[in-house]
Amino acid sequence: MTVLIAGAGIAGLTMGLTLHQIGIPFRIYEKVKRPQPLGVGINLQPPAVRELFDLGLEPLLDRVGIQTRDYGFYTRTGVEIWTEPRGRFAGYKWPQYSVHRGHLQMQLLEEVLQRCGEASVAFGCDVEGFADRGDGAELILRGSDGRDSVLGSMVVAADGIHSAVRAQMYPDQGPPVWGGGIMWRGTTIAKPFLSGASMILAGNDTQRFVSYPISQPNPDDGRTVINWIAEMRVDPSSTIEKEDWNRRVDPARFADDFTDWDFDWIDIPALIAEAEALFEYPMVDLEPVDTWTDGAVTLIGDAAHATYPVGSSGASQAIIDARTLGAAIQDLGPGHAAALRYEQAVRPMANAVTHANRGSGGPDAIMQMAEDRCGGDFSKLDNLLPMAERQAHADGFKRLAHLTVDDTNAQVSLIRLSSDK
Repeated sequence: MTVLIAGAGIAGLTMGLTLHQIGIPFRIYEKVKRPQPLGVGINLQPPAVRELFDLGLEPLLDRVGIQTRDYGFYTRTGVEIWTEPRGRFAGYKWPQYSVHRGHLQMQLLEEVLQRCGEASVAFGCDVEGFADRGDGAELILRGSDGRDSVLGSMVVAADGIHSAVRAQMYPDQGPPVWGGGIMWRGTTIAKPFLSGASMILAGNDTQRFVSYPISQPNPDDGRTVINWIAEMRVDPSSTIEKEDWNRRVDPARFADDFTDWDFDWIDIPALIAEAEALFEYPMVDLEPVDTWTDGAVTLIGDAAHATYPVGSSGASQAIIDARTLGAAIQDLGPGHAAALRYEQAVRPMANAVTHANRGSGGPDAIMQMAEDRCGGDFSKLDNLLPMAERQAHADGFKRLAHLTVDDTNAQVSLIRLSSDK
């Protein structure tokens, strides 16, 4: 029978391409009738890029993204705290890419439709829940023609942070957890900064700015699409609107808080003022749970482990989820056994990353360490936060998230390709 995939985001589409690669029939059920390229920039780490390359998507990534050269943390005054090379520039066998999330999703969707046929994705199908059938699973849907259900060998829930499948597994879980952070996200056509392919974070736990280019420079004027995120912490008891990647706002909501963030190498007020569009989104995650699997039904991507957007974990882990589950299906066939093998391989690490990103374990915690040690006088930085300690902090997160150069380069492809036989 067919594997049923709930959701045509990055996780669900990668799952579909993986199943097609290993010869397993599937169908994706997507709520939206006509998907649009929503969101702004994301980063894809080398382990995820390796898997996309194994799907033959290297030309796609070069077309929609840019290879990230370096990744740096700075104080709220623009003083460098820690910078390290990324991707191939750091010795990985694969690059790190900065891409527009929506453009990547649309390109993955096009790949699915071209490789697998128009019937491989059903649009306008709102997933309401599931039923385990012992030898398979049932996906319960609501579309324009009313309520319906389909039977398959397995249900893979890639239906995001508001997953209906997860909600049925955990009816008392409540809404996504908000810790008081609000992100304002935008893109601006501007000259690139530093190396020209740098990703930077500046500030501390209560106020920060993240920025990186997501397109190749225009050959005529050297300008590129600069993705950026301005973030502020507010009282977590405040009321927030439901998470919506497409909620546009006026820059007046936050621009005044960044008026003096004009450093020698990046003009943050200008990036905000000249933005093409601005979107507001609360910084939320989901409480880690003890299992993602119910019979022949399992969760992947944000449905399984939505986390704060720290360390480029979200989309990268969603891709690894799909490929890890695909490898289990390749060995064991679709069903409960494959779901359990996938979950046992991924869930402990993913839950640990969620907890780390909430506290002092994420890579960006180095900015607050600098703030606390220096008390605003960053001329003391080298004495109060030694370089060896900064290195140890950066290395610690890579080990936690299984992102070290040695581990990544030594890892064999998750899916056995025909050329490997």
